[in-house]
Amino acid sequence: MASTIHCDIVSAEAEIFSGNAAMVIVPAEEGDIGIAPRHAPLLTRLRPGQVRVILPEGGEEFYFITGGLLEIQPHVVTVLSDTAQRAGDLDEAAALKAKEEAERAIADRSAGMEVAQAQAQLAQAMAQLAALERFRKQLKR
Repeated sequence: MASTIHCDIVSAEAEIFSGNAAMVIVPAEEGDIGIAPRHAPLLTRLRPGQVRVILPEGGEEFYFITGGLLEIQPHVVTVLSDTAQRAGDLDEAAALKAKEEAERAIADRSAGMEVAQAQAQLAQAMAQLAALERFRKQLKR
């Protein structure tokens, strides 16, 4: 049997995934991190983006997170996020609308939204759209 690491992806609302993985790829603030079994312990912040769980059987599962924290132990990886969803459950129309609203707010500084808030909303919408794009490419394989 191949070596595995236990992975938990948890949001404020529910546990999204719990199971064994051959590898987990997460969007850390400083860049993506690939986590294999027996990875060195680490605690870091996450940015909005896609979490890829490569299953021991060879399949992959995709999740979108809005940021959060990552804890790695040699045999367990835990992703803690305010919001997490399966990539297939993302709403493309809502993400496009949020992107457009954020871009308008950044361009029109007299709008009620602060620039930093608009930039965070834009980053989240862009990450959702990128996760959807990657998810669709995987489905075509």
